[in-house]
Amino acid sequence: MANTSEKYGLRPVRKIDGSPFINAQNRYRIASNHGTAMFQGDLVVPQADGTITRHTANTSDAVVGVFNGVFYTDPTTQKPTFKNYYPGSIVASDIVANVIDDPQVVYKIDCDGAFAVADIFKNFSVTNVTGNTTTGISKVQLDFSVSGTNGTFMLKAIDISQDPDNDEAGSANVDVLVKINNHFYVETAGL
Repeated sequence: MANTSEKYGLRPVRKIDGSPFINAQNRYRIASNHGTAMFQGDLVVPQADGTITRHTANTSDAVVGVFNGVFYTDPTTQKPTFKNYYPGSIVASDIVANVIDDPQVVYKIDCDGAFAVADIFKNFSVTNVTGNTTTGISKVQLDFSVSGTNGTFMLKAIDISQDPDNDEAGSANVDVLVKINNHFYVETAGL
């Protein structure tokens, strides 16, 4: 049976040493009126002003982690607002994102190409698709066409997911286990 094209961004599944992922995350700031939406499962990068923004595919900026929701005071209703995604252009002084920022987390991601066992241990970029505003979930996938040994590619494939519905036959949309390859907290350079 062919795999389903299920775009969901990056989902944490465990740590690289095999221990369970315990939903650890940290808070990061988003600049007031920042115009780019960020969705649960998107990669995010640090900025020199102390905030984060959504990672743009095929760039070499180090990633700080995976976006996992946001809190802000709605400027229209003045109500506290929790969402899976930051919609963009919110004028508020208290926009706080939750980010899974541990460099040792292993994530599951859907591949947009025909991923096979021979592709394990390669580095990959991600697609640059905007997320779903109804669910707040990312639509980025592992970009099979942008792979190789380049250390600035964002993700390193470490295995094929062992989900029962995941077809390992080298067909498209295989769920792949990855680790962030170009992580800000592993680099020695700051901003």
